[in-house]
Amino acid sequence: MNAQTDCPVAVIGAGYMAREHIRAFQDVPRVKIAGIFSRTRARADVLAAEFRIPMVCDSVDELYEKTRADLVVVTVPELAANTVSQACFQYPWTCLLEKPAGYNFSDAQEIEVAARARNSRAYVALNRRFYSSTQQVLADLKNIAAPRFLHVQDQEDPKRALQAGQPQAVVDNWMYANSIHLVDYFTLLGRGRITAVEPIIPWDPRAPWIVAAKIQFDSGDVGLYQGIWNGPGPWSVSVNTAVKRWEMRPVEQAAYQLAGQRTMEVVQINPWDQQFKPGMRLMAEKAVAASQGAGTDLPTLGEALQSMKLVKEIFGI
Repeated sequence: MNAQTDCPVAVIGAGYMAREHIRAFQDVPRVKIAGIFSRTRARADVLAAEFRIPMVCDSVDELYEKTRADLVVVTVPELAANTVSQACFQYPWTCLLEKPAGYNFSDAQEIEVAARARNSRAYVALNRRFYSSTQQVLADLKNIAAPRFLHVQDQEDPKRALQAGQPQAVVDNWMYANSIHLVDYFTLLGRGRITAVEPIIPWDPRAPWIVAAKIQFDSGDVGLYQGIWNGPGPWSVSVNTAVKRWEMRPVEQAAYQLAGQRTMEVVQINPWDQQFKPGMRLMAEKAVAASQGAGTDLPTLGEALQSMKLVKEIFGI
């Protein structure tokens, strides 16, 4: 993309996440939202009017043919992700798939295999990777060679998800739909290959409450996952080394503690994470660059599948 060239972006879906993606992409210079498609045409019409999107289409095929977009953002419900993603893989645009890319591990595998079969450039919108808090931690840890202890605390309430209208199949696999946000931090922050996942408190689907597991990396890094289901608890991520400790609690805010100190130093949040849904604006910029052939640290489908695999190993389903 150069100063004279717009990057046309297409959007599939017209719900909350579609709106947040549109807001973020419209803030990226030289980007235009060229068209939108949703199975509910009326909702697409509403977003098109609000954001001045020139084209409302009735299928994936029409969306590509009429927009010739460089990038398509897929924001459909979990149970539709496989079918819609595979339809997108028929065309040469870059695909940014809202997470999770598949409502369970086998569904995610199917999507990843389909993308490879078509040589599709497909990435997963794990926006927490692009929180300014996460980016600050990643940048600092590059300078610390010491082993890491990762502690991730998760809290899930599938009963409320069901009451909010989530389908039973999605709620039955809620660890893939929602815990993935936090489990992905092990894949992101842990160095090397995962060599063992040891249940400490095994998952009991008949009485979901506490689940805990130890994760071992061949680098020497160690992780501890702790999940509280149907009870109060925080979402938080911490990384301990011998010289420095980072904590994100809430995940949008990073703070560090040096060896020998008892206080935490809070790091300023990037204004993008206050103006937009956190992580979305930076991720949009990276997705546009990737669609123009630039190198990227956006997670590929294969990389996202590793986090889905870790969910499977922690929960055993």
